[in-house]
Amino acid sequence: MATIAERGLDGLTMAGLGREVGMSSGHLLYYFRTKDELLLQTLEWSEGRLGAERGALLSRPAPVRDRLEAYVDLYVPDGPRDPHWTLWLEVWNRSQNAADDARARQAAIEGAWHRDLVALLAEGISRGELRRVDPDRFAARLRALLDGFSVHVAVGIPGTGRAAVLTHVREFIDDTLVPGGPGAGPPAS
Repeated sequence: MATIAERGLDGLTMAGLGREVGMSSGHLLYYFRTKDELLLQTLEWSEGRLGAERGALLSRPAPVRDRLEAYVDLYVPDGPRDPHWTLWLEVWNRSQNAADDARARQAAIEGAWHRDLVALLAEGISRGELRRVDPDRFAARLRALLDGFSVHVAVGIPGTGRAAVLTHVREFIDDTLVPGGPGAGPPAS
C-alpha cells in the first residue's frame, strides 16, 4: 500500500515490490497474476481494516450527529498522497477497462460505505435527531460530496486541505440535515 501510494501503480514493478517485501516477482505474480489484481486486493485489505474501524465507530453509544461526524472524519483523506485514497484513485483510474468481476468487487466496497451511511441516517431520522430525508438519496449525495472533496485533498489541490473540507461538510450537514438548520424548512409533523 505504501509503495503504491509513493510511486503510483505505473511506478510499481513486481520485481521492485518483490525486493521490498522479500519475495520474488514470480511469487507475487503467482498470488496476484497482474498489477491490477494486486491493486484491487490491496484495496480490499485496506477497506477491511477501515470497515472494522467504521463499524466500531458507528455502533458506539453516541448521538447520531457525533457518529456521522466520525464517519466523515474516517472518509476524508489525511492529506495529499494519503495511501488509502491513492489506492482508490488508482482503482477508479483503471475501472474503465476493468473486467466485470473487478468492477463488482469495487462496487461491493463502495456499497458497504453506502449501506452504513444509509443505516446511520435512517436511525437519526427515526430518533428525530435528523430531519426527514430519503436516507438512500441523501447518502448518495453526501458520498458524492465527500468523494469530490476527498479527491481534491488526496491530490493536493490548494485551498482544499482536510480541515477546510471537514468544515465544508459539517456546514452542509448542519444546513441540510440537522433539524432547525438553515436549509431545514418547517419542522416535520
